[in-house]
Amino acid sequence: MKAKFHQVPKTSDHTFKIRHDVLPHFGTIWHYHPEIELHYLIKGEGIRFIGENIANFEKDELILLGSNIPHTWKCNLKSDSEYYVEALVLHFHPESLGHNFLSLPETLKIQKLLTLARQGLIIQGHSKQKVVKLMNKMKESTGINKIVYLLKIFDLLSDNAEYEIISPNYAGSSSNNFDDERINKIFNYTFNNFQDNITLEKMSELSNLSITSFCRFFKNLTQKSYYDFLTEIRINHACRLLINSNMKVGAIAEESGFENTSNFYRHFKRFKDSTPSTFKKDYLNDFGE
Repeated sequence: MKAKFHQVPKTSDHTFKIRHDVLPHFGTIWHYHPEIELHYLIKGEGIRFIGENIANFEKDELILLGSNIPHTWKCNLKSDSEYYVEALVLHFHPESLGHNFLSLPETLKIQKLLTLARQGLIIQGHSKQKVVKLMNKMKESTGINKIVYLLKIFDLLSDNAEYEIISPNYAGSSSNNFDDERINKIFNYTFNNFQDNITLEKMSELSNLSITSFCRFFKNLTQKSYYDFLTEIRINHACRLLINSNMKVGAIAEESGFENTSNFYRHFKRFKDSTPSTFKKDYLNDFGE
């Protein structure tokens, strides 16, 4: 299977790109590119796929992606026309400052950081806000100051120990074996229909594989079964309803695609190691006003 290669647009007047996106969504294509990506989410929420990891995302998240790790962000879309996603996005080709730049003795720490970032990193702690400030300054700067801010950002990140590896089991070479059309069909169909009864027969038909081949194909890509993938999406949707609504647990279970409440409780406990009511209580204690 092969993720879609994405050609990051180049400009003749800049060595690298930083942009401020305000969009209805980030797009839906499972893709990769050789450019390093530093992605700060200002506004929005949904589920992101990075390597073999699937997780919720929300505002104030700073992520560093190394070269060629497949990724996509699936945004929660609402009927409210004012709802959008907003982000600062920096793309930097490893050779944009010269073929040997990352081999210099002074940049070896950065080289190690970017190698680790091929598994995806969530940047945390005090360094995160410092990096975001530098990204904003870079966006407004011109000339050599842009490069100065870039070096300051990667110097900060390379000295920062406050990060979480997103996809520790991801093997970078596997990006050459993805079937982009097939996996995008699977992802998009699942996201659009997870509240319905989705069968392996339907997914095998959609992917033009036998059921056995489909299950093997999906497990090789994500390191999890298709039903675990589907259940994880349903649980993530249920978590958002628990936090953002006053719906009863039975209604949330039905709205999230579970066949009954007991089935929902069982899967919620397995994926979140908590009951729905405890999850909501803990979240409100930590983040509630």
